[in-house]
Amino acid sequence: MQLMTPTCKTIPYTIHAGHRYPVGATPMESGTNFCVFSRHATRMQLLLYKKPDSRQPFQTIELNPEINRTFFFWHVFIEGLTGKEKITYTWKADGPDNPEAGYRFNPEIELLDPWSRATTDVLWQRPWNRGPKAHQSGPSMRAMALPKNSYDWQGDVPLRRPCAEEIIYELHVGGFTRHPNSEVAHPGTFSGVIEKIPYLKNLGINAIELLPVMAYDEYDVPDQVRDLGLKNYWGYATHSFFSPHPGYCVRPLSGEHGNEFRDMVKALHKAGISIILDVVYNHTAEGGADGPIINFKGMMNRAFYHLEKTDLSKYRNFSGCGNTVNCNHPLVARFILESLEYWVREFHVDGFRFDLASILARGEDGNPMYHAPVVWNIEFSDILAHTRLIAEAWDAGGLYQVGGFPGYRWAEWNGRYRDVVRRFVRGDKGLTAEFATRLTGSSDLYQAQGRLPTNSINFVTCHDGFTLYDLVSYNEKHNQANGENNRDGEDHNYSWNCGIEGKTDNPEILALRLRLAKNFIAILMLSQGVPMLPAGDEVLRSQQGNNNCYCQDNELSWFDWTLPKKNREMYRFTRQMIGFRKRHPLLMRNRFFTGKTVKISGMPDICWHGKRLHKPQWNDPETQVLACTISRVEPEEEDLHLIFNMSEKKMRMYLPKIKHRQWYRCINTSQKTPDDIIEKKRQRAIQAQTIRINSRSVVVLESR
Repeated sequence: MQLMTPTCKTIPYTIHAGHRYPVGATPMESGTNFCVFSRHATRMQLLLYKKPDSRQPFQTIELNPEINRTFFFWHVFIEGLTGKEKITYTWKADGPDNPEAGYRFNPEIELLDPWSRATTDVLWQRPWNRGPKAHQSGPSMRAMALPKNSYDWQGDVPLRRPCAEEIIYELHVGGFTRHPNSEVAHPGTFSGVIEKIPYLKNLGINAIELLPVMAYDEYDVPDQVRDLGLKNYWGYATHSFFSPHPGYCVRPLSGEHGNEFRDMVKALHKAGISIILDVVYNHTAEGGADGPIINFKGMMNRAFYHLEKTDLSKYRNFSGCGNTVNCNHPLVARFILESLEYWVREFHVDGFRFDLASILARGEDGNPMYHAPVVWNIEFSDILAHTRLIAEAWDAGGLYQVGGFPGYRWAEWNGRYRDVVRRFVRGDKGLTAEFATRLTGSSDLYQAQGRLPTNSINFVTCHDGFTLYDLVSYNEKHNQANGENNRDGEDHNYSWNCGIEGKTDNPEILALRLRLAKNFIAILMLSQGVPMLPAGDEVLRSQQGNNNCYCQDNELSWFDWTLPKKNREMYRFTRQMIGFRKRHPLLMRNRFFTGKTVKISGMPDICWHGKRLHKPQWNDPETQVLACTISRVEPEEEDLHLIFNMSEKKMRMYLPKIKHRQWYRCINTSQKTPDDIIEKKRQRAIQAQTIRINSRSVVVLESR
């Protein structure tokens, strides 16, 4: 049925009723269908713009609720609009403006389509949060109406690498190549990442975890931070969950967001590198009561967000970012699942890491919910059946679920691994029992539930917190540059500066810091589970003690491409450790150790030792020493003997005897390159029954 004839003389589009499915702007044979959800809206308008920077719409379409609304979906079909025109559009929704009842309709504010496949923020200026009555005016972000996708994938499909074989490298798309010395054609873009694939390959990386790449608001920061000219760098301020971030595109006004992202995915897959996206479904860029209305607040505020029961004008803040997404509301749960499936189906991504994932496990009342519908719908989705799922299993509301996140195939960022390894390496005493548990896959967290060592994502550092080099260079955080009087960022870092805070020219301290950094990388690559390291740790990148660089889009955060040469010893050690892990399948087990005898070697699958063979000092509150022997399971494999001495004392330790084999030293973090990790052809057999272990070092032997 024809609804109206447009009044715009320049674009004589014919308008029809449209359909309630699919949601968003969908190109069809003869035009484009537009649809959004808003249960409580009483009036809806669609505004069309010729260009992203057009100040006035060329056409405003008033939707008739008798014709253009089905249930709570508002829809209209525009004949002749194929998407090739690359027009932009917004919505206006009218309805009750009663925050105390949970409604924030404002017919003057143009709204961004929550289902937008490509967004533009060229005219957007986030209003200052100067109080709950702050006025919002000016152009909004806009969605782009796109043609049908005809991208040539050239046979590409998501990779299905066994998760036990993954070496995850966490990187920021912008920061990875934005430094002037990156020497890429388009710094800070998806294209820039493509140019650095040879570096990733040479390092041995086979999976990258990208900080948020869904479209986000770069100006979502506290007012005092904006006063300093800083912005949201990390990207944990999503507003469009179907659109790649325009700031990472070479041509952000062209509508080619999706294809630029696809080019990167295809190139990475061709190099054998999987893509895991860090996704933020726990909160949005709209903030709390004093935040702007971008999309969800103006269309479905009561459904989309957790609101305080006693005052619906206030937002519950389990995220620590002003609002909390009501993930298990039926519509919202469906929205999240559709978004995830879209990125797998349309962009071939291989996995997702869920920021503050415990919010997904909160029911509509805000309480923890083991059978949370959205979590289990994701787990059982056919489209996501082979997709990697990783939870940051905690939130800012006090819910901590490491080892207990709902679902079975969900892996977890293992925060307990991080904390214990940090404390053990800096020299804390009496930790050998828990360190042994973390080293072998955290069976105390996962085994009883029928889960596997690969459910543990092992990490020492990540984007959030100290870099690896700062972890061994600072006792305290130094976040003054963030404009929050050093109040932001984690206070409990389990770090150690080796005797001097921050920069120093003292050769002894520099040598010790390098040794500790090697210890961390060695332990990470020797641990059962899946290792993850952030970009730059392999070359000792520093943030000068800032452990919360979320707003530092500058050289403090960017990857400095002079460091691989400057810190070549650390780079080589990391690269060789990754290669060592890949060469030894017994470091990538799919099952936990049992202590049972392995037939081929005649030894238990793992034997534990302290300063003496077969006598681990589990209950000694002063011990800082642990060793273990891991048995081969195939004839051509090598047994491994691992020794960890985190004390300040040198010592001699006995070596276990292996029938018909000798031990060869391959790793010693107390040595300079190339003796810190020795290539197989250069290794020499150890003739003695004991070996000398230097202080604060990791030593690894292999048998042949």
